[in-house]
Amino acid sequence: MADLNRCPHADNCGGCSYQGVEYEYQLSNKEGEVRGLFIHAELEPDKFDSIEGCPEAYHYAYRNKMEYTFGDMVKDGPLCLGMHKPGQFMSVTTVDHCQIIDQDFNVILRYTLDFATERGYVKYHKRRHTGLLRNLVIRKGERTGELLVNIVTSSQGEFEEEAWKEGLLALSLNNTIVGIMHTINDSVADKVTCEELRMLYGREYYIEKIFDLTFKVHEFSFFQTNVEAVERLYSEAIELIDDFSGKNVFDLYCGTGTISQVMARRAAHVIGIEIVPESIDAAKENAEVNGIENCEFICGDVFETLSASQEMPDVIVVDPPRVGIGDKAVEKIAAYAVPQIVYISCNPKTLVKDLALFTQLGYEITYVKPFDNFPMTKHTECITLLTRK
Repeated sequence: MADLNRCPHADNCGGCSYQGVEYEYQLSNKEGEVRGLFIHAELEPDKFDSIEGCPEAYHYAYRNKMEYTFGDMVKDGPLCLGMHKPGQFMSVTTVDHCQIIDQDFNVILRYTLDFATERGYVKYHKRRHTGLLRNLVIRKGERTGELLVNIVTSSQGEFEEEAWKEGLLALSLNNTIVGIMHTINDSVADKVTCEELRMLYGREYYIEKIFDLTFKVHEFSFFQTNVEAVERLYSEAIELIDDFSGKNVFDLYCGTGTISQVMARRAAHVIGIEIVPESIDAAKENAEVNGIENCEFICGDVFETLSASQEMPDVIVVDPPRVGIGDKAVEKIAAYAVPQIVYISCNPKTLVKDLALFTQLGYEITYVKPFDNFPMTKHTECITLLTRK
């Protein structure tokens, strides 16, 4: 496979840190970083497997979601739409030639930026909390070619919704726009928060296929960023469990219930716990769509929900966000003393912190394998099997 040409945005965009770097070196470096974290934490897995590279790592637009920010590169400069410059909170660079996304994303970004510039719209100022334009969010169903487009603004001014929508629908795209929306966000926090959602066209979800299951992914619910890679990661993670037959499984930090539903076809019963209400709603809806009746989904903090529950698991799978599990939840999970725990991690630093506590609480690290699901970036995922001593 040929290397990607160096991205024209590489010097100013904080998205990819391995631009122009040979892929084998990326893999070697990422594996070395993970191994180094384990050595530093004095953790010795029974087996540490080699890193698994991303399928079709080059010329493969693997990201199915982008959250762009409106801003400028220099103070009072031309309006930009894209990513923050590394280490500069206020600087934004336009990224309309990004190589790790579907090229339809670039087309939609450029159209939206031109639309806003022609009308003289101003960015939302993060420190003064004034202005109109905040974010553009694009999501795609990799297996279905369905697109969602969401403009995020403050309520400080009028945005020409109808004209923007009609222009989007007139674009020549390889995929199909199934939903266009306008989110109003007056929160001072620098993140996409939905205080009001205006549907301008279609629906607020896209359809995705993973394994042979169907998932409705709503605009504000979490879903895996690289569908091709995560399907392989989940397959290997599940195979670490000796046997699901007749067992009660806890899927903690379950998101939209993807791996819950895969396990449910072999387990007696699966309980998924997730703190994001939109994700739990989607999980319940998707289980119904797929005809899976032995999944139960609970919305709540993992530690608090487990503390209030009388259910007893036979197997536990955890897939926490980047902040990891945390000491209280680790202690609660370990107290069940199940024979096997599978830990899926998107942050090796918090993984080793949690694993260190698990080893103090009666578990040994049987197996670790890193995965490069995000080529060109600094991110690495891991699967780990913990076995009760």
